[in-house]
Amino acid sequence: MGLTSEMKLAVPWGHIAAKLWGSRQGPPVLCLHGWLDNANSFDRLIPLLPKDFHYVAMDFGGHGLSSHYSPGLPYYQQNFVIEVQRVVAALKWNRFSIMGHSFGGIVGGMYSCTFPEMVDKLILLDALPCVLDYKESENLLTYKRRMIEHMLQIEASQKPQRVLSPEEMLQGFLKNNSHVGEECARLLLQRGTTQVATGLVLSRDRRITLPEYSIDFISRDLLVHFIRKLQAHILVIKAMQGFYNVRRENDADKEALNLVKDILKSVLKEWFQYTEVPGNHYVHMNQPQHVAGIIGSFLKSSTPNQL
Repeated sequence: MGLTSEMKLAVPWGHIAAKLWGSRQGPPVLCLHGWLDNANSFDRLIPLLPKDFHYVAMDFGGHGLSSHYSPGLPYYQQNFVIEVQRVVAALKWNRFSIMGHSFGGIVGGMYSCTFPEMVDKLILLDALPCVLDYKESENLLTYKRRMIEHMLQIEASQKPQRVLSPEEMLQGFLKNNSHVGEECARLLLQRGTTQVATGLVLSRDRRITLPEYSIDFISRDLLVHFIRKLQAHILVIKAMQGFYNVRRENDADKEALNLVKDILKSVLKEWFQYTEVPGNHYVHMNQPQHVAGIIGSFLKSSTPNQL
């Protein structure tokens, strides 16, 4: 299944870019990439998925080929949820599925809880639908403060973007993204960099900083409340060598994952499917064949329309 087209959707600050695969008559699937990635994140997976669906992979604002937010506007999780609704409204979809990797899964999860009647199926690739405020309470205000400080500092700075040769850019990317293989790094950089006279610059907005500064952490009670709102059938694909925590220093702690998993299972029952696959956080890019069959079966399975 080849890429059918590129698309730009107008938004108040510019445009949101997206890539489209498959027939527009097929059931729609919105694909949401991870933090600092872009729509090319799905280039190796979508061709392996059922051909009778319509896949749209968007670039979040400030990522890939999408416009950066206007000066003064921060990149908070809720803004990305709003972006999803803008895209869905522009495409005139009234029910669709979401496939989200990492941060894209969190955004997709929050969208599915906020607009439950819109989402038929939710596929989370090494992600959970919400981030539990587990052992994080004392850090939450620090995250918010650092987000504000970083944004103001970048806006005040006149420092130009670093220009690198393609090879320097690739090596720097691989050093900062240990889970991404070279071929996949080239794919993400293809959409994530801009050619200038003397080399390449990263095209993402420099105001975007660590994911934990932008994520909405929620309490256990809120998590249960949100999950109860869902009308979607959920598939979580956990990479065995993937990430277990938003903050990498806590990455060995699987307690939060197990807590969220238990809540999903107890609330959603047979509507929740969980599977583990060998591979790291970018398994959907590095070894798409490990997840394509599971996703394909899930997309094709029939589910009731209401919980």
